[in-house]
Amino acid sequence: MSWILEPLQFEFMLQALAIGIVVSIPAALFSCVLIVRGWALMGDAISHAVLPGVVIAHILSIPVIVGAFAAGMLCAAATGYFSTNSRLKEDTVMGVVFSGMFALGLILFQQIHTTMHLDHVLFGNILGVSWLDVLQTALLVCVVVGFLLLRIKDIKLYVFDVQHANVIGINVTVLHYMLLAMLSLVIVASMEVVGIILVIAILIAPGSIAFLLTRRFEVMLIIAVVAALSCTVTGVILSYHLNSAPAPTIVVLMTLIFVLVFLFAPGRGVVHQRKTVS
Repeated sequence: MSWILEPLQFEFMLQALAIGIVVSIPAALFSCVLIVRGWALMGDAISHAVLPGVVIAHILSIPVIVGAFAAGMLCAAATGYFSTNSRLKEDTVMGVVFSGMFALGLILFQQIHTTMHLDHVLFGNILGVSWLDVLQTALLVCVVVGFLLLRIKDIKLYVFDVQHANVIGINVTVLHYMLLAMLSLVIVASMEVVGIILVIAILIAPGSIAFLLTRRFEVMLIIAVVAALSCTVTGVILSYHLNSAPAPTIVVLMTLIFVLVFLFAPGRGVVHQRKTVS
């Protein structure tokens, strides 16, 4: 018990744990949407594309959240426009758009003189957050989780069968961009925790773990949240004892759990499938 309580004697560890827990919930929920819908690359694209928005927001002295969200939505809109009006596949367009915006962000960052550390933007600064950061992040999370809960039936139908959703009267175009907007908010909220590089891990791993353990979407959401919260809490505490960075520690734990589930999950695990065949 002392192993758990010792890190929590420090306020910066409590703040890190609090913001990690707050971010884990929407990231895990959205992770399921991304996995079922096949949007893993979209999450990666938007997470990288927010960098120029962060830098421009800093130059204009406006909240970083505003710039990052605007850049994320620009990436999503540009991807949709180019893929619709060309013969290129969406994943190809996403690769070009997000790499271009990320490179632009790096160029802009090198041109300004600032106390902002690039490492903190890329890999997070969870140990440097304040209670105000936790509160602001919680407000963003409430918006995302509220949207998901209010539109859960439409979202479930959309991710599994877009054509059916369109036939019964759901405006799939509006829902598509609303989901992208919420995804951008999740990425923005996660920047302080894991940065724009590692955010894709917490947006993919929980849903992947849950997908291998159940065939029901509602149960998948619950498993993903439990997996994300467990890895976040354990990762923050473990990083204190290992003297390691919390964000990579959280991601490594998620990866380890995914590998274990991939191998030993009942029904879908590699070991179980080989036993069935033999």
